[in-house]
Amino acid sequence: MHITPAQLNKAVTAIQMLLPLEYPADAILRRFFQHNPKLGVHDRAFIAETAFGMLRHRFFLERCINPVTPRSLLLAYLVRFRNVDIRKFKSWAQDSEMKWLQTLHTIELKSQPLTVQAELPEWLIEKLRRFMSNDAILRLGLSLQNAAPLDVRVNTLLTKREHVLETLINECFSAEATSFSPCGIRLHSKPAINRHPLFLSGKIEVQDEGSQLLGYLMAPKRGEMIVDFCAGAGGKTLLLGALMHSKGRVYAFDINEKRLNNLKPRLKRSGLSNVHIQRIANEHDLKIKRLAKKIDRVLVDAPCSGLGTLRRNPDLKWRLTPQSIEELKAKQSSILSAAATMVKPGGRLVYATCSFLPEENQRIIENFQSSNAEFDLLDCSELLAEQKIMVNTGKFLQLSPDTHKTDGFFAAALEHKKR
Repeated sequence: MHITPAQLNKAVTAIQMLLPLEYPADAILRRFFQHNPKLGVHDRAFIAETAFGMLRHRFFLERCINPVTPRSLLLAYLVRFRNVDIRKFKSWAQDSEMKWLQTLHTIELKSQPLTVQAELPEWLIEKLRRFMSNDAILRLGLSLQNAAPLDVRVNTLLTKREHVLETLINECFSAEATSFSPCGIRLHSKPAINRHPLFLSGKIEVQDEGSQLLGYLMAPKRGEMIVDFCAGAGGKTLLLGALMHSKGRVYAFDINEKRLNNLKPRLKRSGLSNVHIQRIANEHDLKIKRLAKKIDRVLVDAPCSGLGTLRRNPDLKWRLTPQSIEELKAKQSSILSAAATMVKPGGRLVYATCSFLPEENQRIIENFQSSNAEFDLLDCSELLAEQKIMVNTGKFLQLSPDTHKTDGFFAAALEHKKR
């Protein structure tokens, strides 16, 4: 790896901006790059990968270095986790820094406490211990320290997966079909896919394989009325529309206008004509009341801790607190109850999060069912098997990076009983 002193200096400045973590790390880095428009593609890639890599291993790094500064974190990360030869820093690092850098590879990870080995905060480990062994926590933690691969979803309205795969392989991309999703492709490098003709023509969208499976759990049919209740920027909305062959109607609801605006260019590229974007004030909006018992299928991808996305968003470990999860639980229950009012008898309700905490997942469903006896829990494994997708995690869909190589997703499917 060739690293210049200029890149190192810029990376130190970026880490300095990042470390208070008052905002999401990707937003801070985006602002940093806006302030440094002369940085080249390779410089940006180095800075972003180094900053996120440092966050993934921050517990270990802070335990092993003294004093903890943006500069020492950068050096320690590059030597320990990127295996950069110390001699490459000779013209940039001080003699005292060179001396302690030589000791980094002698520190045994196994001798460290679980919080350092798993790179998870103590409060989270305490929550995980309620339903996982220490070995399982360590396996999960280690898998979350790896950068996530780049998954794309093929827009089956416009093309076939085998055609896209053939194109990418012919262009020397390292690509393969995803293990579970019938419309997914995994790329093993991080190309600027948003500039590729396949992306610009709407034939592919960036979407984690786990997220793609939520669309298949919904199993929408042509001509149905569907609601994506927390649509965000609309990745799942577009998948639902494509699965319906653009027949019927998909409502994309969200309270965040900016996120919905991000859906508009994606929708334009997709070739779909059955998607209707609607901003709502909250889960009690009049638009929802008007659709009472009229909707065939409702997807609730609820606001959550996002812990299942730690491979992509390692900063969450410092930005989340037990208190913030308590607040999310109340919101999740309220949103699920409101969404359920739209489901007609015989219709399907899918609740999903990108979290592995039962309190955001199974407990929310148990509480919902205790006051909504008209909803039966369906078996997610059976629903997916009907579509030749073999992911047997029991009644609930529970995906994990250490087992399924996807983000950590949870989903439950419920059916509104016919009278």
